[in-house]
Amino acid sequence: MKVLGKKVLLSLAERHADCREWISNWVDDVEGSVWRAPRDIKARYSAASFLADNVVIFNVRGNRYRLETQIAYQAGIVFVKWVGTHAEYTRRHG
Repeated sequence: MKVLGKKVLLSLAERHADCREWISNWVDDVEGSVWRAPRDIKARYSAASFLADNVVIFNVRGNRYRLETQIAYQAGIVFVKWVGTHAEYTRRHG
């Protein structure tokens, strides 16, 4: 898979050093994966949440942070839409 929007991830890592390693590992894992359907993600990230329009929410660092992505399965692209603390996510999606 190709990850687009890495700058969004780097921004979080700059503000919250405790998630740098998780982000780096997640990017490496995703780039080494082939996701053809939600079940492929669920097999690796059991806590991932699946929303409409191929939006997938990942829990980062024990759910301290949330990572919102959109997946283009056929194109092999993971677009990072947003990432932040769980509290910020809750305010955003109220």
